[in-house]
Amino acid sequence: MSDDVERESMEFDVVIVGAGPAGLAAAVRLKQINADLSVVVLEKGAEVGAHILSGAVIDPIAVDRLLPDWRNEDDHPFQTPVTDDHFLVLGPAGSFRLPNFMMPPLMNNHGNFIVSLGNVCRWLATKAEALGVEIYPGFAAVEVLYDENGRVKGVATGDMGIERDGTKGPNYAPGMELHGKYTMIGEGVRGSLAKQLIAKFGLDEGREPGKYGIGLKELWQVAPDKHRKGLVQHSFGWPLDSRTGGGSFLYHLEDNLVAVGFVLHLNYRNPYLSPFEEFQRFKTHPAIKDTFEGGKRISYGARAITEGGWQSVPKLAFPGGVLIGCSAGFVNVPRIKGSHNAMLSGMLAAEHAAEALAEGRANDELAGYEHAWRASDIGKDLRKVRNVKPLWSRFGTIGGVALGGLDMWTNTLFGFSFFGTMKHGKTDAASLEPAAKHKKIDYQKPDGVLTFDRLSSVFLSNTNHEEDQPVHLQVKDMELQKESEYAVYAGPSTRYCPAGVYEWVDADGNSLAGGPGSPDKGGGDRHQPDARFVINAQNCVHCKTCDIKDPNQNINWVPPQGGEGPVYPNM
Repeated sequence: MSDDVERESMEFDVVIVGAGPAGLAAAVRLKQINADLSVVVLEKGAEVGAHILSGAVIDPIAVDRLLPDWRNEDDHPFQTPVTDDHFLVLGPAGSFRLPNFMMPPLMNNHGNFIVSLGNVCRWLATKAEALGVEIYPGFAAVEVLYDENGRVKGVATGDMGIERDGTKGPNYAPGMELHGKYTMIGEGVRGSLAKQLIAKFGLDEGREPGKYGIGLKELWQVAPDKHRKGLVQHSFGWPLDSRTGGGSFLYHLEDNLVAVGFVLHLNYRNPYLSPFEEFQRFKTHPAIKDTFEGGKRISYGARAITEGGWQSVPKLAFPGGVLIGCSAGFVNVPRIKGSHNAMLSGMLAAEHAAEALAEGRANDELAGYEHAWRASDIGKDLRKVRNVKPLWSRFGTIGGVALGGLDMWTNTLFGFSFFGTMKHGKTDAASLEPAAKHKKIDYQKPDGVLTFDRLSSVFLSNTNHEEDQPVHLQVKDMELQKESEYAVYAGPSTRYCPAGVYEWVDADGNSLAGGPGSPDKGGGDRHQPDARFVINAQNCVHCKTCDIKDPNQNINWVPPQGGEGPVYPNM
């Protein structure tokens, strides 16, 4: 942010960062309570929904409360109710289905809807704008603003037209300050402003470390005879080994569309593992591949997912604002659902902010919001599943899933857990082990029909960044990256990134720790003096995995110029 340029400012009652489910629900609820409140929503994507990616099967509890009459409308996006619910355990060559009666009631998807979450956000945006909310897509909030007492007073958007060397280009335009009596941070998982606020105000003190997964998704148009509208199919097991957590899904939407996704827990140990390649491998399973025979892949994307749950949610209120949605971390891991809790958090924050504003307060701490969420439906949802993730991490897939199921049953039936509340332990970055402890994984080359490479996948995400701008993936210490990430861990960034952003190359530009089929000399080899870390920032789909999984926490993701990144039309 330039210090020598005076920025224009605008004043609002409430400033909301992020036009996701939480931010838009908060905006709608504020205007429902008091139509005279001035509310603005900033969205870094080129349009509302452009950066939204989720499965998604949505529990309608929050939509029903926010917009009770939505079912009487014709233009809503909830067109596919769940009609069938399958749970599969996959082995290398076969599978078996878990009986539905074995699953705790909270795992039942009947009454839920298969949707494009991006389209849900576009729909919510129309509701917000109809109530008078101002929504500014294409404007990335990059700086938190503080008053003389250290309280948050708003945010500033990024300067536009900055050249790669940091100088002002011919199209330079300074960012703008948006001041609010309260500021709500709903950036999604691992948001850059949320990270700053958590650190500044110590919001994670006394909490377990944040835990994450990476979710990869493709949207397919399948042959009509392969389509079963309303089918929800979840699976776990192959291709992951018993010590690596994750799961997968197939959701059959309307119009012969099928969403296929793969979620890998980011506490995996093997630096040679590639989430993208595991996803492609998953589709070749006999129980999965038949769905896609004769079909066409039409979209691709990836996004980090919060998995820490009850134990990891930071303090939500700070002087002048609150965290909402996945900036706080409200995903229910076994249900693979968080949108309903995100919306509920936005609505709950809105109610506390509106009450404070009605009392003439401003820029103080909304302590009531912090105290209320654990007793709300959000807390009730997360508390029942609080041990599923740590049990899986400690006992592996078979033992962990079995114990997690038992724990969900005891929590549901009796309101208690034999395990109390378990700890998560290490961060996901600290879970990665040196390459010397592991063998390289040889993944098969893609066939271009069912399995694909990363670059052709990124093309389907409609990702675009202006190349002549400062790189938004900031390496704090390049020498540390070479001495540790490359020499000790064999360059895992070249594998955990689902978009081919990172490369280790030699003086001639040859890959040293690349993808399948490339020579890999990184495994403990410190004799590559010409090794160079290349960042193809234009490929970034804003998943934030590098910010989470880098073993030295040496990569910092910050927003690029507003409007850049993927453009997901129906993800």
